[in-house]
Amino acid sequence: MTLMKSSPLPEFDAMERRFRRLWESVPFVPAFMPGMAPAADVYETPTEYVVELEVPGFEEKELKLEIADGRLTIAGTLTEVTDESEKTFRVRERIERSFERSFVLPVEAESEHLSATVEKGVLKIHAPKAKVAEPRRVAITTV
Repeated sequence: MTLMKSSPLPEFDAMERRFRRLWESVPFVPAFMPGMAPAADVYETPTEYVVELEVPGFEEKELKLEIADGRLTIAGTLTEVTDESEKTFRVRERIERSFERSFVLPVEAESEHLSATVEKGVLKIHAPKAKVAEPRRVAITTV
């Protein structure tokens, strides 16, 4: 007899997806709840800060970026496609709604030089780092 180790992870994943679908139907859900916004990676390189956000199914015109007071806000609204055929869903995991995510950019980020691209369902936002001024000596004069 061979014993096989089972993992509860697939069941937890399915449960989380069902829970997410349940909360999507509630009209008073806060703007951000864990698991209800697209996944993101935020990292820095020697020359820039980068935000990568998963936005599968969104077209460029359905995404909006705003920067104010060092806060980057990304919003997306899928345009509804009406399907006239009747459907009985057995599994429904795709999110068909709007989202909004905000990130506070570091002070060194040049927010006026942001650039963004969308490729293969990933929105990539680049914020170059400001050039740090070299320390210099300041002369002191007497009045």
